[in-house]
Amino acid sequence: MATNTLQDWFETPLGQYLLEKERAYLDDVTPDIFGFHALQLGLPRFDLLRDNRIAHRMRVASSDHPDVYAKCDELPFATQSIDLVLLPHVLEFAEQPHAVLREVDRVMMPEGRLVILGFNPWSLWGLRSSVGLSRNEVPWNGHFVSLLRVKDWLALLGFDVSAGRLACYAPPFDNERVRRRFRFMELAGDRWWAVGGAVYMLQAIKRVRGMRLITPAWQEKGAREKAVVAAAKRQGAGPARADDVIAASKPAGHLRIVK
Repeated sequence: MATNTLQDWFETPLGQYLLEKERAYLDDVTPDIFGFHALQLGLPRFDLLRDNRIAHRMRVASSDHPDVYAKCDELPFATQSIDLVLLPHVLEFAEQPHAVLREVDRVMMPEGRLVILGFNPWSLWGLRSSVGLSRNEVPWNGHFVSLLRVKDWLALLGFDVSAGRLACYAPPFDNERVRRRFRFMELAGDRWWAVGGAVYMLQAIKRVRGMRLITPAWQEKGAREKAVVAAAKRQGAGPARADDVIAASKPAGHLRIVK
């Protein structure tokens, strides 16, 4: 079978092995993510959000019959309109992966959820991508982005990484029979070699820091004078109470933004 695209590769035995692990993870974590709109960017042949409860789910890609034709760094959606975004191996094959994340940040709602699936360069799969004979073929020709770099990019955009895990510890043999001989590595991977998983699956939450405006001092002065007059009127013709005057005359500070 020709593997001219990443989607073609996912239909090979090795690709199916990886897809099974990723689907198991997504089927476990996405049902608890709620909202009105969800996007899957890339791999439109596969419904990776099949167990998510958001009614309006769309698969976005530039080819292969998606729900919406678009580039991942030029999404035709309003700012802060999407509750969930899934990036399945998008960053490895994007010319500007940080631009994709910026665009995702633009369209996501505050407190929206982002799920990233990526190949781990610090694994046996990453080694095959670097020095293997097939490193010029899909998916080994992708630029595998390290987990630490992805976390740095997310932190710069204001995302908080909330959860994640690594998976697929068996060597990337194309022959399924040979790969099964290394099934024991799957059982030992999480415990003894957690950083060596072929893929990382990362969840992040978009945080938007709140702002509270404090009015300038010249406005506060006028407000204090009005408060003193009002306090005096409440006491009739007599002088205002000291409590009212002190409360009305407390300075509130200068104009600034409190984050």
